[in-house]
Amino acid sequence: MAERKSQRFVGNCRKNQGRTWWAAPYEDEPDFTRPHLEIPEETRERMFSRLKLLYGEEDAVKWLPELERRLKVFSAHKPPEAEGLEKAFNPANRFTERDLILITYGDLLRAKGRSPLAGLAGFLEEAEKLKGIINTLHILPFFPYTSDRGFSVTDFKAVDPNLGSWKDIENIGQRFKLLFDGVLNHASSKSPQIQEMLNGNSDYSDFALVFRSPDELTPEQRKLIVRPRTSDLLTEFQSIDGPVWLWTTFSADQVDLNYQNPKVLMEMVGTLLLYIRKGVDIIRLDAVTYLWSEPGTPSVHLEETHEIIKLFRDVMDLTAPHVALLTETNVPHEENISYFGSGTDEAQMVYNFALPPMVLHTFYTEDATALSEWAAGLEAPSDTTTFLNFLDSHDGVGLMGVKNILQKEEINHIIHRAKEHGAFISYKTVGEGRESYEINTTWWSAVNMDNSTEEISFQVKRYVASRSISLVLQGVPAIYFHGLVGTSNDIDAVLETKNKRDINRAVIHEAALIDKLEDPESKLSHIKNRLVRILEIRVRFCAFHPNGEQKVITVSPRVFTVLRISPDTQQHILTMTNVTGQAVRIEISLNDVGVEWKNWYDLIGKRGWRARDKRLSVTLQAYDVVWLIPFAELERMIES
Repeated sequence: MAERKSQRFVGNCRKNQGRTWWAAPYEDEPDFTRPHLEIPEETRERMFSRLKLLYGEEDAVKWLPELERRLKVFSAHKPPEAEGLEKAFNPANRFTERDLILITYGDLLRAKGRSPLAGLAGFLEEAEKLKGIINTLHILPFFPYTSDRGFSVTDFKAVDPNLGSWKDIENIGQRFKLLFDGVLNHASSKSPQIQEMLNGNSDYSDFALVFRSPDELTPEQRKLIVRPRTSDLLTEFQSIDGPVWLWTTFSADQVDLNYQNPKVLMEMVGTLLLYIRKGVDIIRLDAVTYLWSEPGTPSVHLEETHEIIKLFRDVMDLTAPHVALLTETNVPHEENISYFGSGTDEAQMVYNFALPPMVLHTFYTEDATALSEWAAGLEAPSDTTTFLNFLDSHDGVGLMGVKNILQKEEINHIIHRAKEHGAFISYKTVGEGRESYEINTTWWSAVNMDNSTEEISFQVKRYVASRSISLVLQGVPAIYFHGLVGTSNDIDAVLETKNKRDINRAVIHEAALIDKLEDPESKLSHIKNRLVRILEIRVRFCAFHPNGEQKVITVSPRVFTVLRISPDTQQHILTMTNVTGQAVRIEISLNDVGVEWKNWYDLIGKRGWRARDKRLSVTLQAYDVVWLIPFAELERMIES
């Protein structure tokens, strides 16, 4: 394997970037001649207590040695230099202002003469202005699968040969941080685990929740269960012992794994350890809300689910402290942030699911009041945790995050406006009824009407203004590939596949993309000139470090205003976004900002502003984005 030296910088304002992390390559074969992994007694006791809560004391005694064995084998693959690198690792600087995540399928971009994975990495390195801006790739499930665009996995430990190979993944890891999907909640019905269980192989018994009759799950129990879909919860399969019904939360082809069986947990720990060996930096725990299913409970957010995530965290902290866990939980905000745990014992990162619908609400109403009030209370529980701030994804815009933030009529207004823009709505089961769960749309079409007569430059300006919100808030920004290039809704794909989510999953051909980039009048060229410029600024200034202070300043309902301050307090950036189509003039007291500098410079507009009598007056044109830095701080950066 080629030596992996992916240089990763972390912010120290005066020196710009102060910490470097090199991820050492793991060895193909374990070396048992080196000292075995030493598991601190405190860690051992903690893992034992988690197994005890899940399975009882007798099984905890039985399975702890197997867990330790897997950790020791993994450690034997680790190169000797890794120990020193891990000791130097500072978890508070795991994420910095340099981090910008691109979300994409492995084959979303197609290039001639290269595998999809190799073509993706090549494009990002060769595309004008993108090189050096995006430093993290979230490659959506790249494993062999049977349905759901990769989320019905047949082999968790292989790369789909239609995309490339582990070698392609490792090569990408030399140039980018890597985010893998841990699709640990369910497996394809055609996966070896499920097929062997149906074949009666005792090694795989109870790998899924098995019912001999659908009536074993009573109507009362069914009403309790929280579902993200409206499909049947139990799906009939034929087994060696006759018909059985398996628990299928998401679809008939996605069989929930039964974590009440310790073997399942051990297999998934082994899967995560393999991903670490292959170079992962962040593991996204897909649909983790539903990990532990149990009749007689809602089967979401159960104590056992949180305990399993905490056990995964124990494993990461012990074997690969640089690897972070990201939980994907499209649920109300207060439930979503519960996956931070105490701030030190569960996920280091959670999706900010409330953000996308909050931004749509803001731009549909041209009023930033609700967004400002919500953002003012947004805070991660520790300096080692943060939010993943995103607007669009391969699924759509989830609505559960704002369920207890916006009023029902406000959420209905978002849905109504999005449908006017050509969006579809997906639903979930609630008791015996259903409710809106997700808006299926591209972000471009959510913000702009596809048949609009507005100038394309004006539409792009609105689009970039909406996207800027995710860049100024505390956390790490992420952008879906279709959001990066401003794709419109693909209605034809939905008509063909009958899958609403395909509205935002069209394949992009590299040659056509380059042609559009070279056309100065194209929508894509306008997006490149505006959006990429802002992204470039975002990753250069340490006021945007996730641990930097955030202060929401309410000066006008038409302008979303956030002050960001670097962790060492040496850099201030005052961000303002006009969320309306009209010009707005605002005045900000420098007392509210906390600095008294008179002269300011707009990093985006490239012009100066001057405060008078400790008040800064700024005129923002329609959908303007203004990021002001005191000129004295800018000068200090230049001199240092």
